[in-house]
Amino acid sequence: MRKNLYKILENAKWSSVHSWSFIAFSLGMTLEAYIFGMSSIATNWVPMPRFLESLLLAWSPLWLIIGIIFTGPLSDKLGRKRMFYLTMSLYAIGAVGITFAYTYYLILTFLAMLLFAAGGEMNTIMVMTHEIMPSKHRSKTMFFEINFINFGGLLLAAVALSSAYSSVAFQRFMIGVTAIIIIVVLAYARSKIPESIRWLEEKGDLDKAEEEIRKHFNFVEDTNTATVDRKVEKLPPISLRLAVSIIMATANTIGFGLMTYVAGPYFFPKLTATIILVASIAEFLAGLGISPFADIISRRLILLISFMGTVASTAVIYFTIPYWTSNLILFWILLIVLNVFTSISYLSEDTLKGELWPTSRRGTYTAIVRFVSIGAYIPAIFLTAGLTISQYMLFNLSVWSLGLVASIVWFIKGIETGKGRSLSEFS
Repeated sequence: MRKNLYKILENAKWSSVHSWSFIAFSLGMTLEAYIFGMSSIATNWVPMPRFLESLLLAWSPLWLIIGIIFTGPLSDKLGRKRMFYLTMSLYAIGAVGITFAYTYYLILTFLAMLLFAAGGEMNTIMVMTHEIMPSKHRSKTMFFEINFINFGGLLLAAVALSSAYSSVAFQRFMIGVTAIIIIVVLAYARSKIPESIRWLEEKGDLDKAEEEIRKHFNFVEDTNTATVDRKVEKLPPISLRLAVSIIMATANTIGFGLMTYVAGPYFFPKLTATIILVASIAEFLAGLGISPFADIISRRLILLISFMGTVASTAVIYFTIPYWTSNLILFWILLIVLNVFTSISYLSEDTLKGELWPTSRRGTYTAIVRFVSIGAYIPAIFLTAGLTISQYMLFNLSVWSLGLVASIVWFIKGIETGKGRSLSEFS
C-alpha cells in the first residue's frame, strides 16, 4: 500500500467523505460569489462619486487576487486543509464586521477580509477537488461545485432584492447574517474531510497518508487496478498551458464581470441587483444542465463551442443596442442567452486550470492563472468607466474574441483532460 497511495482513491467508491467534501466545496464556491458580488450591492449603501464607485467595484477582484496569490503557494507548502482554517477564520470576522459597516471605509475594510478569504478558499477548492474525488466523478463534481458560484450570485441578488425596500441598514444586516449562517454550516462540513492524499504523498508523509485513507476511505472498487502504473501522457509545455489558460480565464472573468457586476452600476443603477439575479439564474440552470455530462464530454470541444457562443451572443448584443436599450424584454433575453454560454465556458476553463499541473505545484500554478486573469479585470473596470454603451459592448466583444482564439489553440495543441480521465494519466 506504500506505493502510489493516491491511486487507490482514484477507484474509490463514493462514500460519506466525498459527500461531505462536495458539500464543503460547494458551499465555499457559493460564499465566494456571494462575497464577490457584495461590492456591486454596496454601491447603494453610502453616497459616493463615480471614482469611489469604481474603486469599490475594483475592490472585489483586487483583494480576491491578493488572497489567491498568498494562499496558492502556501497550500503547496503547508497543505490544502490548513488553508481552510485560515480562510474560515477571516470569513467569520469579516461577515460580522460587514453586518455593522455603516461607512465607506468600514465597508472597504471588512470586504477586504472577506475577499482575501474567498480568493484563498476558491483556489484551494479547485486544487483539492481534483485530488480527492474518484476519477469517474472528478469532472462532474468539479462542474457542479463551480456552478454553485452562480448560486452564490443568485442568493446575494435574492437577499438584496428582498430587503431593498427596507432601510440600507436592514439590507446590509440581512446580507451579513446570511453569510454567517453559510459559514457555520461550512465549518461543520470541513471538519468531516481529510487532507489531500496526493499532497501528503508528494511531501513524503506516507504515515499520515495511510492514516487518512484508513480513517476516511474504507472501500475501493478495485485496488489492483488502482495501483497499476499507467503511462503518463506528455502535456504541452508549461508556457503554452499558462498562456492558454490565462487568456481563457481572463476573457471569462472580464466578459462575465462587465456584463453582470459593472454594467448595472455604470448604465442601469436601478437594475443592478436584478441583472445579477437574472445572469446568475441563467448561469446556474445552464450549469445544472451540463454538469451531469462533464465526465463523458470532451473538455477541449466544450471550451471551443462555449467561447464561440459567447462571441456570437456578445456580437448580437453589440449590433442590437438601439433595440434593446428601448425594449428591456429583449435585453433580458439576450442577457440570458449570453450567460448560458458564459456558464459553460466558465465551468470548463475553471476545471481545466486546476488539473493541468503537477501536484507539488498545483496550488501555485492555479493561483498564477487566477491572479493574472482576475487582476486584469481591475483595469478593465476603470478603462470602461467613461465609455459609451456602444464602446462598452465592443470592448466586451473584443475580450471574448481573445478567449475564442485561446480555445482554438488548445483544441489544436492541447490534450484531452475530460471524458473521465484520471489525473494520473496526464498530470
